Amino acid sequence: MTNRWLRRPAGAPDRLSYGADYNPEQWPREIWREDVRLMREANVDVVSLAIFSWARIRPDEDTWDFAWLDEIMDLLHAHGIGVDLATATASPPPWLAMKHPETLPVTAEGRTLWQGGRQHWRPTSPVFRRYALELVEAIARRYADHPALVAWHVNNELGCHNAYDYSDDAASAFRLWLRNRYGNVDALNHAWGTDFWSQRYSDFEHVLPPREAASYPNPTQQLDFARFSSDALREYFVAERDVLRRFTPDVPVTTNFMVMGETNFADYATFAREVDFVSNDHYRQPVADSRDELSFSAAWVSGLAAGAPWFLMENSTSAVNWQPVNRPKRPGELARDSLAHVAHGADAVCYFQWRQSAAGAEKYHSAMVPHAGEDSRLFRDVVALGARLGELSPVAGSRRAPARVAILVDWTSWWASELDSHPTDRLRYRDEAFAWWRALVDAGVRADVVHAGQEIGGFDVVIAPVLYSVPDALAKTLAAYVAGGGHLVTTYFSGIVDENDRVLLGGYPGALREVLGIRVEEFRPLHAGETVALGGVDGAAAEVSGAGDLWSEIVDVTGEGVQVLARFEDNDELAGLPAVTRRSHGPDAGSASYVATRLDARARAGALEVLLGAAGVSSELPEALRGRVEMTVRRGPDADFAFLINRTDEELPLQGIDGEVLGGAGAPGGRGALAPREVAVLVQRR
Repeated sequence: MTNRWLRRPAGAPDRLSYGADYNPEQWPREIWREDVRLMREANVDVVSLAIFSWARIRPDEDTWDFAWLDEIMDLLHAHGIGVDLATATASPPPWLAMKHPETLPVTAEGRTLWQGGRQHWRPTSPVFRRYALELVEAIARRYADHPALVAWHVNNELGCHNAYDYSDDAASAFRLWLRNRYGNVDALNHAWGTDFWSQRYSDFEHVLPPREAASYPNPTQQLDFARFSSDALREYFVAERDVLRRFTPDVPVTTNFMVMGETNFADYATFAREVDFVSNDHYRQPVADSRDELSFSAAWVSGLAAGAPWFLMENSTSAVNWQPVNRPKRPGELARDSLAHVAHGADAVCYFQWRQSAAGAEKYHSAMVPHAGEDSRLFRDVVALGARLGELSPVAGSRRAPARVAILVDWTSWWASELDSHPTDRLRYRDEAFAWWRALVDAGVRADVVHAGQEIGGFDVVIAPVLYSVPDALAKTLAAYVAGGGHLVTTYFSGIVDENDRVLLGGYPGALREVLGIRVEEFRPLHAGETVALGGVDGAAAEVSGAGDLWSEIVDVTGEGVQVLARFEDNDELAGLPAVTRRSHGPDAGSASYVATRLDARARAGALEVLLGAAGVSSELPEALRGRVEMTVRRGPDADFAFLINRTDEELPLQGIDGEVLGGAGAPGGRGALAPREVAVLVQRR
C-alpha cells in the first residue's frame, strides 16, 4: 500500500469526501442535471461511476459506446464533483456469457452459475480476463487525462458472489498454485496428510479443487483452496491495476473490500499491500450489538490501512434489501454510522447509491435520494451530514492514534478453525474476536485490530482469540513479545496446528503450551444450551465469575508462575479445574493468559479487569461514560481528535474529557450533552 489519496487539483483544501455510487445509465438525461444540483446541495464531492456499465460501454463485441460516459464525466467535472472511475468489469454483459459459457463459474456440486444476476465470471478464466483487460485498457486510454478522474475503482466487491469457483479453469490454476507452494508432490502429500483415506497423489494433475465428495474433503486441501481462491482474486486485481498504472501512474488505484460480518473469502491483509489506499464496504448486520460490530469492522479496516486514512466506499443511508426483514434506520443513525467509520480513520463517506433505483434487484435498497425524492426526511439527513462533514474538515488526513491494546486476527485461523470434522461445528472465529472487542468498549478501553504478521511490540496487551494456526515464526514472535514485556491473552482452540493444518503434537495448546505454562489432553466442547459455571479464586482475581458456553477443557498447570484466575464450578468432570490462567514471566517480562471457554459478558468483564490491570491499562473515559460511549482518537500534526460515539438511546453528559467540540455535536457553545446516537469530536491541542 502506497497511501496515495484521491488526486485533487493543486491547492485544493483537505476535506472529508462525501458521495455515492452513481448510476446515471439507469435514468433519462433530464435527471442528470437534477442529480448534480442535489449533489452540490448535499456537499457531495466524489462519486463512483460506471461500476456496472460494461453492457452499456460495449453493447456487443464489435461496438463501443463512450458518448454517454463522456457526457456525464464532463457534467460532473463542471460542477466540481470528482469521479472514482470503475473499470466496469464486475458483471460481464449477457452477450459475453452466451458466446463464452466457459467463463461462467461452477459450484462445488458442478452447477453452472449463469448470467442474469451479477459477478458471473471465473477469476481464473483466461477468456474472461482477455475481454476484461480489453475493457480496462479502453477506459484507461480514454479517461487518463480527464480532469474529473480522482481515482480508479477496480471491479467491485471482488469475490462477493464468485470467490469459490470449482471449474476446470480453477482446477488448472489450483494445480499451478500448489506446484509453486510445495515444489513437488511428495511435499504436498506430507502437508495434506494424504496417507489418510488413501488420498496419496502421484502427480499434481490428479489434484482437484475440493468438489462435492462422498465424505469430508481433505481439510488441508480445503484450507489451501481457500488460500488459492483469495490469491486468485488478488492476482486478478493486480492484472487490472497494472493496466491502469501503465496509462495513469499518478492516479491512485483501489478496490472495495468487504470487512463486515462473516465475509471471509479474501485475505485482505494480503490485498492491502497492493492498493494505493484501502477501501471498504460495510452494512449493519441484523445481529445484537450491530453498532459495535460496525466499529469493530471499521477498526479492522484501519488496521489493514496501517492507521492511514481509508475510503468508506459503500454503506447504507437506511434500509437494505437483502436481509430477511429490512427495517429503516432510526433518526440519527445515518450520521452516527457514517461518523463511526470516520472515527476509525475513514476520510471518505460514500453510500450505495446516489439515487434509489426504480427497477432491478436493489430497488428497495435505500439511497441518498430516495424514491420519495428531495422532499424527504432521508434527503434532509443526507444534506445535514454533508454539512457536518464539512465542519470536520480539520480531521482529514489525520491518522489513527495507536491504542495500548490490540486484537490480533488471522485469516488462516479463521478459515481453518471453522472447517468440518472438528470438535464442534458451532465455533465462529469472528464471534470470539468481536466479543473481546465489545468487552473492551464496555470497559472504556480503546483497541486496535491488527493481523498476524504486523508489528505488535508497541502494544501493552495483545488479545489473540482462537489463534488456531500458529506457524513456527508466529510462535516465536509471540514468545518474544511476552519476553519483551508484552501481555498476551489467547483462548481455547489456539496454537493447535501449523500452517498446513497439521496438529502440533505433545498436547494442546501446541505452539503456545510453553509460553502459557499449561497443557490440555482433550477438548470438551459443550452442547447448544449447555453452560459451565465459573468462580474466581482467592485473591485479586475473585471478581472473575460468571459462566462459559461452547467449549471447555481439562487444563493442567505445567509451568512456574501460573496463577489461576478462575475455576470451573458445579460440574463433575471440571469442578475446581482452571478456566482462566495467567503466567507471569518475571519482573522485566510480560505475561501469557489463557481462557478455556467462551466467557459470558460478566466473566469476560471480570477477566479483562484483572488482565488489563496487570498490564497497567485503564480507561481514558470518565466513570459516567464507560460502557455508554465508545472513544477513538485520530492524530493530526498539531492536535488529536477524540471521537465520542454515544452507544445508547440516552442523552449523556460531555464533561470530564479535555478538548473543544468541533462541528455541530453537543449543546450550544460546544459543551454540555451528547444526544442519543450522536457522535461528538473534541479537538485536543498539543
